[in-house]
Order: sequence, then structure tokens, then C-alpha cells
Amino acid sequence: MSVSAALSVTEAFPRHHELTVVDVRTPGEFASGHLPDALNIPLDRIGRALPDLREAAAHKPLLVVCASGARAENAVATLASHGIDASSLAGGTTAWAAEGHRLQYPEGRARKVWAMERQVRFTAGSVVLVGLALGFLVHPAFQLLSAGIAAGLVFSALTNTCGMALVLGRLPFNRRGKASLDT
Repeated sequence: MSVSAALSVTEAFPRHHELTVVDVRTPGEFASGHLPDALNIPLDRIGRALPDLREAAAHKPLLVVCASGARAENAVATLASHGIDASSLAGGTTAWAAEGHRLQYPEGRARKVWAMERQVRFTAGSVVLVGLALGFLVHPAFQLLSAGIAAGLVFSALTNTCGMALVLGRLPFNRRGKASLDT
């Protein structure tokens, strides 16, 4: 059975049992709630998991999920470039939960971790404010810090990548939680 490039929650929900669900968020985000029976393979580990994903795709279609759908689309593009068919979930876990479908949590209590997109916005905004404040109070050269963040955001938008997300994803609170597939 083939899977389209993107499935809506309405399309994916009745087929959930027919799909291998791969969540590409960080383990911390994954621990804050994920689709039932999803495997956690963070986006930065997709390359290392290609053989396992190829084998999984041979048995069941892959559905790639993140918080909103953007990282899942990047993962689907990466998989496609290696000849692995997959689709993303439009709107991600946010849309899944908004439609009233349950999320699964690791054993114990659910963790509250900000979505990566929110972490990036907070960090970028904070660094810009610090750069401006230091530039005003200490030395004007500190304003270059704000300019560097602005340049990084423009680059991120143009390339549809996010270096800051990769760095933030390596922080301890984003790495806690056991991944379903350790790659």
C-alpha cells in the first residue's frame, strides 16, 4: 500500500495500525506525549537509522511525525533521497491531539518540554535582547551578537534548516527519556 507525501489526521487515524510511526522530535519532546506505538528517532539521527527504516518500510508504510509537521517533512525528504517511501502527518502531534486522539506517554508521569520551535524562538529572542542590552550598556560591538542571530534566522528560513535546533536538541532536558530505537 502506498502512502502519500502527507496524511491528514483524518486519513492517518483509521490507518494507524497499518503504519510504522516514526517520531523525529527530541527524546524530551517525545516524552511529553507521542502517537501510540511510535518509535523515537530524532531528526539528527535519521541518517544513522536508514537501514532500520528501510527494513521497516518494507513491512509497513512509514508515517513520520513531529510537533507541527515541519521536521517530519524534512525527514520524509531525507528518506526519499535514499529511496525510502514515507509520508508526514500534517500538523503533527499538535493536530493529532487537537482532533481528540490520545497521546501515549512513557512509563511514569508525562514530561512538560517546550516544542523545539518554541525553544528556538525563546533562545533567539533572548540572545538578541542580551546583545542589544550589552551593546547599549557595555560596548556597541555586542550588537554584532544580535546581528549574528538575525543572519542565522534568515539562513534558517532560506535553507529550511535550523542549526540552533540541532544545538538545543543536544541539551540534557531534550535528551532525557528512552528512545524506542537507539541509534
